[in-house]
Amino acid sequence: MQKTLFFIAFLFCGFATLAQSDVQMVEETVSRSNIEGHIYFLADDLLKGRQTGTPELKIAATYLATQLRSYGVKPDPTTGSYFQAMPMQKNFPPATMELTVNGQKMENAVAMSQGNVDFSGTMVYMGFGLEADYQDVDVKGKVVIVKAGNEEGGGAQQAFGLIGDKTALAQKNGAIGVIEFIDTNDQIWGFIDHQFNEPRVGLASSEDEEDSIPFLWVKDTGGTIAAGLWQKNPEGSFTMAKKAAEKLDSYNVVGWVEGSDPKLKEEFIIYSGHYDHVGIGTPDATGDTIYNGARDNAVGVTTVLSMAENLAKYPTKRSALFILFTGEEMGLLGSRYYVENPILPLNKMVYCFNSDNAGYNDTSLATIIGLPRTTAADHIKNACKQFGLTAVDDPAPEQGLFDRSDNVNFARVGIPAPTFSLGFTAFNGDVTKYYHRPGDEADNIDYEYMEKFFKSYVLAGRLIGNDPVTPTWTAGDKYEEASKELYGN
Repeated sequence: MQKTLFFIAFLFCGFATLAQSDVQMVEETVSRSNIEGHIYFLADDLLKGRQTGTPELKIAATYLATQLRSYGVKPDPTTGSYFQAMPMQKNFPPATMELTVNGQKMENAVAMSQGNVDFSGTMVYMGFGLEADYQDVDVKGKVVIVKAGNEEGGGAQQAFGLIGDKTALAQKNGAIGVIEFIDTNDQIWGFIDHQFNEPRVGLASSEDEEDSIPFLWVKDTGGTIAAGLWQKNPEGSFTMAKKAAEKLDSYNVVGWVEGSDPKLKEEFIIYSGHYDHVGIGTPDATGDTIYNGARDNAVGVTTVLSMAENLAKYPTKRSALFILFTGEEMGLLGSRYYVENPILPLNKMVYCFNSDNAGYNDTSLATIIGLPRTTAADHIKNACKQFGLTAVDDPAPEQGLFDRSDNVNFARVGIPAPTFSLGFTAFNGDVTKYYHRPGDEADNIDYEYMEKFFKSYVLAGRLIGNDPVTPTWTAGDKYEEASKELYGN
C-alpha cells in the first residue's frame, strides 16, 4: 500500500514538475521590455498606420523577419526567405464613367468591375439577369439592366455575391455591360462608394478578370428610378474608360521551428496574426490622421513574436509555423493567399492559434473567439488561469468576429482555428473607442495586463504543442467535415 501511494505521489510530482517547467520557460522569454519594444515600434508614426502596399508596411515586415532571424527561427524551406511575396495591385476608379437612362443622368453609380465601353441606344431589361432570364432574348452588343439580387432578396450583401455569376452570363450571351439598380440606404451606399470609387489594394487579377465587361451599381433608394424601366426597354448611353491597375508586392512573413518529438514533429501548430493596419485617414478631434494600430494588431503580432522567441529556445514536441499576414484589413487577403499557396502541406497543420484584436474593456479576461469549438479549450483556460486571467468565449456573436479574422481561411479548409483576443465583455466602450481610430497608440496600453496576456498565449501554445493527443474541432462543428477531408479521417 505504501509503495502504491509513493508511486502515485511520484507521478503527481512529475506532472507538477513538467507543468512548472513550461511556466518557467514562459517566464524566462516573455518580458515587459520586449513587449513594449515591439508594440512601440510597430505603432510608431514612422510606419504611418502600416497600410498594405505601402513602403512603411515593408519596413514593418523587415522588422518582423529580423526578429525571427534573431531568435533562430528557420525561414521558408523552399525559398530560404522569411518573406512570402504576394502579387497585388492597386485598383483605381474608372478614368471616365457616365450613365444616362431615358435622359436622366445617374449620379450615384459605382463600378463593381471595369471595362471599356461606349454605348448609345436601346438597353435591354433582363429581370434579375440570371440564366433563365436570357432564354430567347438577344442581348448581343447591348447593355443589360437588371434588378439587384435574386428572388430571395436584393440586399447589398446578396447582390454582391451574385456579381460574378451575372457578369459571366451577360458576357456569355454577348452583352457589353451590366447595370444593376440597388435599393439601399445612405450608410451602406457610403461604404460601397468609399470602397469602389477610391483607390484600393487587392490581390492581382487574373487575365479573365481583366477582360471582364463593366458591371455598374446604381443607387436607387426606394426603387423609384427602376420602377419605370421594367415595362419597356429604355434608351440610354453608357461610357466607361478603364484605368489600369498598378502592380505591387506585399509580404506575408513566415518562419518555422522543428518539434522535439520524432513523431509529433510531423504535426504543426500555426501561430498567426496580421501586421497591417488601415493607414492614414480622417483626423480625430486632435487632428491626428495616423491610425497607428497598437491594439489592432501590433498586440497580435507581439503574441506571435513572443511564441516564436520561446519555441526557438524551448521547442515543443510538435513543430511550429509562424505566419504574420499582410492584407487582413483589405479582406483577409494575406491568409487567403497563404492557404492557396502554403509553404508546407496544409494537412500537416493540425491547429491554427490566431491572435487578432480590436481593444479591451476587462483586464481580468482573455477573450478567445471560438473557445469551445476545439478540443484545446482546456489548455487555453488553464494557461490563462496560471497568469491570473479568465479565458472566455466570444461575448458579441452578433459581430461575426470568427469570420472576420484570418483564422477563418484556415477553418474553411478544416484546420481548427480560434482567435486569441484581448479581454472584452461587449463590443463597445474602450473597444470601439480605439478600434480603427487614430487614438490606438502604444502609450495608452496597460502593459501589466499585456504581460499576463502574452504569457497566457505562449503557455497555451506550449500545452497544445506538447499534448500527445492531436487537437480537433469539437464534434458537430460546422468545419468538422472539411477537417475529415483535409486529414483523411
